[in-house]
Amino acid sequence: MPARIAILGGGVGGTLAANLLARKLKDQDVQITVADRTGKHVYQPGWLYLPFGAESERNLVRNERSLLDKRVNLIVEDFSRIDMERRLLVAESGAALPFDYLVIATGSRNTPEDVPGLAEGAYHFYSAEAATQLGQALRDFQGGTIVLGVGGLPHRCPPAPLEFLLLLDADLRRSGKRESVNLVYTYPIGRPFTIETVSDFITPVLEERGVTVETFFNPETVDPQQKQILSLEGTTLDYDLLIMIPPHRGAEVISASGIGDEQGWAPTDRHTLAVQGLERVYAIGDATDLPVSKSGSAAHFQAKVVAERIAAEITGKPLDEGAGLYNGHVMCFLETGNEQATTLNFDYDHPPEPPRPSRIYHYEKMLFNRTYWYIVPKGIV
Repeated sequence: MPARIAILGGGVGGTLAANLLARKLKDQDVQITVADRTGKHVYQPGWLYLPFGAESERNLVRNERSLLDKRVNLIVEDFSRIDMERRLLVAESGAALPFDYLVIATGSRNTPEDVPGLAEGAYHFYSAEAATQLGQALRDFQGGTIVLGVGGLPHRCPPAPLEFLLLLDADLRRSGKRESVNLVYTYPIGRPFTIETVSDFITPVLEERGVTVETFFNPETVDPQQKQILSLEGTTLDYDLLIMIPPHRGAEVISASGIGDEQGWAPTDRHTLAVQGLERVYAIGDATDLPVSKSGSAAHFQAKVVAERIAAEITGKPLDEGAGLYNGHVMCFLETGNEQATTLNFDYDHPPEPPRPSRIYHYEKMLFNRTYWYIVPKGIV
């Protein structure tokens, strides 16, 4: 009987893991199946550019089947529960997918309902629809106070709110509107970014751009009529336009299966990526509770580790020294506006040291955005 590998979620981590396993196990008797709710693969980093008209939604979506190795099966189904006793993925429709090995790559979800009034009173760019709506709001905006902040930690792509803020500042300057706009940035902890070295880098940039920073600001309620946002710390901010990254939680299937913590993140070993307490079950990307960025970059590196470990288990071959262990590696770009960017390259033991912003890094990011479809999901890099 073939070894059955199920991968729950067809984002960057799930797609890459499937393709790597197909190559590593090409001579083995295995069945590799990606189970995805929509069958569509979305390049989420592109949402950052939609409100500025610098990207189009159609460029950010591909058919998941087109990205998968021909030896990988695809099931388009909304599996709502993981039955560990019977080792099945179970859907409300009655569909079931058995597995011997499971990779949870379910990503995360926006939960604006966690903050009363947030869904009605704020915009964001953490979905294609929301980013499009925000773009229209920015085109209609005539001046006043824009409050842009983070509604809770953790959230997907931690640098993205800062990137959006700096891109917005540059866009307002180009259009001649910056002097009529007061930009306010809020963050839940006592500095403008979780990682201290990045915070030290970005603080003078924000000062130079004339951005007011409110730290220790955790949104409690939003009043869309009065256009006010109140924090748990007791601070009230008035706004004319509110852009607030909604709180995030893990996928509902994790909570429904009794696997996750109170926010729905799967408890994951920081090096092996095994879900703690479950046999032959791994988690990657946003689904984990790991102390690293919830980002495609993290999922990218984690998928390689999981593929190594599963392939070694099935073939019985020992792992090479250092292989099959995740060291917390993340590498991403941070746009700073004016066609410049920097990079964040770090792991568990080495914090990032962002280099001086450069047009080179910006154009590298633009090139990566264009070539992503051809290199990352297919495991070329």
